[in-house]
Amino acid sequence: MAAVLAHITTFTITGLDPRRVTVEVDVRPGLPNFTIVGLGDRSVREARERVHAAILNSGFEFPARRVTVNLAPAHLRKAGPGFDLAIAAGILAASGQVPGPALERLAVFGELSLGGELRPCRGVLAVAEGTLRAGLDGLVVPRERAGEAALVDGLEIVAVKTLAEVADVLRGGARPPPPEPGRSAVAPPGPPPDLADVRGHVDIIGALTIAAAGGHNVLLSGPPGVGKTMLARRLPSIMPPLTRAEALEVTRIHSIAGLHDGAALIAERPFRAPHHQVSASGLVGGGTVPAPGEASLAHHGVLFLDELSEFARPALEALRQPLEDGRVAVVRGQRTAIFPTRFMLVAATNPCACGHAPSPRCRCTEADLARHARRLSGPLLDRLDIVLNVQRPAAQDLAGSGATTSAAERARVIAARERQGERLRGTGAACNGHMDAALLRAHVHATTDAEATLLDAYRRGRLSARGRDRALRVARTVADLAGSERVTREHVIVALGYRHDQDLGGEEVA
Repeated sequence: MAAVLAHITTFTITGLDPRRVTVEVDVRPGLPNFTIVGLGDRSVREARERVHAAILNSGFEFPARRVTVNLAPAHLRKAGPGFDLAIAAGILAASGQVPGPALERLAVFGELSLGGELRPCRGVLAVAEGTLRAGLDGLVVPRERAGEAALVDGLEIVAVKTLAEVADVLRGGARPPPPEPGRSAVAPPGPPPDLADVRGHVDIIGALTIAAAGGHNVLLSGPPGVGKTMLARRLPSIMPPLTRAEALEVTRIHSIAGLHDGAALIAERPFRAPHHQVSASGLVGGGTVPAPGEASLAHHGVLFLDELSEFARPALEALRQPLEDGRVAVVRGQRTAIFPTRFMLVAATNPCACGHAPSPRCRCTEADLARHARRLSGPLLDRLDIVLNVQRPAAQDLAGSGATTSAAERARVIAARERQGERLRGTGAACNGHMDAALLRAHVHATTDAEATLLDAYRRGRLSARGRDRALRVARTVADLAGSERVTREHVIVALGYRHDQDLGGEEVA
């Protein structure tokens, strides 16, 4: 019997990008042997045992010949169990048990159990997007992930449960009904966090509204128990809803990270709060096979760093590039994975080691205060637009009702974002906090008095060059909330009032 060659299309994921892989299966006479080549990781090499058992347990014959599987291109590293179905389908096609031409316009992706059932894999949404870009007609995926794949318009999704169902589809049998696109994520049980729960802190809530309206980074400094974490957790509730494009991007990231069940489109902005012992790679991404870190999981949402001074300095320094560029490049050998990191950073810290400076309750020495200040990275603090001093609310405020609600502040934020969207259309920046120096000069028009106030603050050492630009961005957001076309001196004074740089040491190091 002459050798038979089959070609199957599947995908691997590098960073967040689907990369097309052609599974070539060669079956020829010779001593029985089953080899997989093409730079696969351990899970790919172990596919031999899964595929062999799945084919037999599904009622097919495993060819008693020399079977060679090549994953092309050979220079591209492949990882994960998602190649199982493509390898099994290729062997069935090469051995004549299913028609090979039926696979020419389809991609396949999924893990196989030993009994031939299909199991879901990470990254189905990215694979579906890659299938559409490759110009193929459809994608065969496990039924549990079909709703996620159906989020991609213009692509036929074949949802199957077993290898036997796949073979039936390839022989021309009735295809399963198309899946419904994943619905919006179901809200968690119980009422969501709302600013109506907050007592006091009227000024702080106003500053958080400015931060949400402009996408500005925030530092909350104050003693323990004053509500810093409570305020931070309510910030997503006043941010604008995700657009469909943003929701797809967030869903893709969480799917690749294995944090999404595939049943729904993520519709709420992410809120990530990693522990202070997180490593640099855990925070910004990395690993032997580059995976998204907390910064990417917070993309289009909030990254909350509680007890900022307790984080390891290498982890905090690793955040500098993601904050500036909105993305992080993870290099491993000859591979570079790009992960988006366009998040709002909200950090919380105590003013000293005991948490009570400068009140009489503080027992820290001058050396303790200096040591605590050194734990806060100057270059990182310089990238924070708004620094807030959170103090204990007055006793009468605790007995009263909340000053505002998330719905009211969110309406103001949405209106301000719409003004920014009109101004920044076509620039690639979604809000004021994303503007670089060139966009700032082109789109932010300040009055003469406003420019003079900024210049005076710079001359007196209150601002670095970067700090001056950040203050102007915040002033532009204040003006947007007020419905003003130009940035006035009053807007600049408000922005400068939110920068307590000399107390924290942030402006002295650029």
